[in-house]
Amino acid sequence: MTDSTNERNQYLCPNFKLMFSANDFIPSPYSHSIETGKFQWSSPSNIALVKYWGKKDKQIPANPSVSFTLNNCKTITKLAFAKKQNQDTFSFDLLFEGKPKEDFKPKIQQFFERVLVYLPFLKKYQFTIDTQNTFPHSSGIASSASGIAALAMNLMSLEKALNPEMTEDYFYQKASFLARLGSGSACRSVKGKVVVWGEHKNIQGSSDLFGVQFSNAIHDNFKNFQDTILLVDKGEKQVSSSVGHNLMNGHLFAERRFEQAHENLEKLIQVFESGNLDEFITIVESEALTLHSMMMTSIPYFILMKPNTLEIINAIWKFRNETKIPVCFTLDAGANVHVLYPENTKESVLQFIKDELVDYCQNGQYICDEIGIGSIEN
Repeated sequence: MTDSTNERNQYLCPNFKLMFSANDFIPSPYSHSIETGKFQWSSPSNIALVKYWGKKDKQIPANPSVSFTLNNCKTITKLAFAKKQNQDTFSFDLLFEGKPKEDFKPKIQQFFERVLVYLPFLKKYQFTIDTQNTFPHSSGIASSASGIAALAMNLMSLEKALNPEMTEDYFYQKASFLARLGSGSACRSVKGKVVVWGEHKNIQGSSDLFGVQFSNAIHDNFKNFQDTILLVDKGEKQVSSSVGHNLMNGHLFAERRFEQAHENLEKLIQVFESGNLDEFITIVESEALTLHSMMMTSIPYFILMKPNTLEIINAIWKFRNETKIPVCFTLDAGANVHVLYPENTKESVLQFIKDELVDYCQNGQYICDEIGIGSIEN
């Protein structure tokens, strides 16, 4: 192995106990052939607790992140394929909820181009990609993570058919690796309840190349955690994630922010073990507000929250102070609010949401979700 590019990023893989790099995901000649077939996978969205914001070349994160994998908000993707004669170009049809979706195709084309060296069969087949979301379209929930993850899982099923000797560990690690190349956070939607992406000195096996299941102890307080997503604004993003990440290049506060992410992930290791919900709340809410502060202090600058976002945050703070119920919020790069709380407080928190927060949601819409386990073959 050589040590040359960012894409080489060597990592210690806890399952293989060997040093690996991106080049190790380039397959040897396949032992089997297959003419036609189809697969179907569902992959969930995820919500970051420590946020990934800023990236280097080839979708390498500028800082590590950790997320809860969701259960109900997911993308279901069917992949049908058949060998074709012209093997010089990519060939695929893309359907969303059964209808052609031409505006999605450039992203898939770019994804195929990025992963071709790792999936050399891509130009040999005509693909039909039929995808749908379990959450409302244009709901303001990012679907790139779940969508790309589901596609990566299907493509890995095809590669496993071509190479039946493939191990389960390799299957999931390469799926996460491929998903990252399509959408960074998609690598956290492949497998695991709590997933770390990005190298961190105290998390064994953590890698910039793919997400890994959080291997340290997790207290019962964080098992079956709930996430109710309040749909404040269902419109298109004011700024795309790619543009937002690029704004970290040269940002006045970027280096300190990257250090802070490492520090907060270090704190969460202890919090997950101890079950300290108060410290969890402090870290998660601070991370959410820091993400938005980075956008507000970039050039150009953006305010992604809406007035109702702030109303919800203040209502959550008031409710928590008055009831001592450990409920908190986090935010993605948008106006919607993820309300996080332990399962044993579910009845009280949902009543609070119905009584006080629904009016701040667009058309009164919200989605009840919880921690899930990752992608599932259907």
